[in-house]
Amino acid sequence: MGQTLVEKLLSEKMGRPVSAGETVVVDVDFAALHDGSGPLLVRLMNERGYQDDPVFDSDRILFANEFGPVPTREVANEHALTRRYACSHNCHWEEGGTGHVHAHVYEDYLKCGSVCIVGDSHTTVHGAFGAFATGCGSTDMVAVTRYGKTWIKVPETFRINVNGALPKGVYAKDIMLKLAGIIQSDQAIYKALEFRGDTIHALDMAGRLTITSMGVDVGAKAAIMETDEHTREFLKKFGREQDYREIRGDEEANYERVIDIDAAALEPMVAKPHYVHNVDLAKNCADQKVDMVFIGSCTNGRTEDLHVAADILRGKKVAKGLRLLVIPNSAAVYKECMQDGTLLALAEAGAMIEAPNCGPCMGVHQGIPADNEVVVATQNRNFKGRMGNPTASIYLSSPATAAATALRGFITDPREVM
Repeated sequence: MGQTLVEKLLSEKMGRPVSAGETVVVDVDFAALHDGSGPLLVRLMNERGYQDDPVFDSDRILFANEFGPVPTREVANEHALTRRYACSHNCHWEEGGTGHVHAHVYEDYLKCGSVCIVGDSHTTVHGAFGAFATGCGSTDMVAVTRYGKTWIKVPETFRINVNGALPKGVYAKDIMLKLAGIIQSDQAIYKALEFRGDTIHALDMAGRLTITSMGVDVGAKAAIMETDEHTREFLKKFGREQDYREIRGDEEANYERVIDIDAAALEPMVAKPHYVHNVDLAKNCADQKVDMVFIGSCTNGRTEDLHVAADILRGKKVAKGLRLLVIPNSAAVYKECMQDGTLLALAEAGAMIEAPNCGPCMGVHQGIPADNEVVVATQNRNFKGRMGNPTASIYLSSPATAAATALRGFITDPREVM
């Protein structure tokens, strides 16, 4: 019997075979925190007398910031606290406004097949590089930062086979929303999602990152994919081709569940309030008026996502009375889309372009909706209050559906305007 991808990676780290259900203590290859988890870590280090102790490896720890530019005095002071700690311990430091923590990790540091631990739930995103990547709280991050180790209960794996050519107007986000509708938000708790199939191998890294980023939003501990030439080319783009290696799964592994998705049969989808698994076809929601559209986040703020939106909006104007907010998810994406005219096209259509950060996805920064407003967002979560206002309603969609909705002012199947 073969092993799942997660079992293979953790076996490699342990130097012996491991299997689902076993608890192991593994060495961490890369760790990161942001301005939500970093300040608490620093305070815990101070409380326990570790503030002057060395970290496990300063070259493999990143402190990044998801608020940017800094919105309040309180946040500025939190940044100052973590900046002092990071710099005094010679860790990597990224200022706010340069992108969210995950973009920094996979653009600049992550190696294929790594064990990556970040103080953020959406760390599952890095599984697109064949990594075992998961989030943890600041208390566990104390051990990670100080000793470079963490404990993991090896998860059971769901194998998700996605095959077939994606139809016009259908994207990786629609695959993940379809899966959310199948497994809901409670069936994959502490499982690993292993994505296989010709559709997955045909996706560029932007599409793969969209899927793996939402693994945690259906309860998964990790979401993981094999690596291939798309992976290599992405790393080469950032001058890191040496960090590529081939990660391949076994066909005869012991999967707890196998789910097959026919990509050719998919249509543009949305997740309706207030759950990711509350999915429906976009065309079935065409009577829903929208007040704000947000295109960005660690799920759909990459160059390819902004290209899709710009192609729909170029030469047109957003609907009267609707606000369109666009936030590239890293400085590299911002610069690329500035140079190729994407940001100009979006701005001319009426979009507000902001510095790379998480924006309203985390509910405390840039773009909070008003009472009872309806938002269509390309982010990953739509539970009540997620964007900072518990009376607002959030629909999740692909960038294409979001852009089409911005054009019409009502939820719109993008095939109608493409």
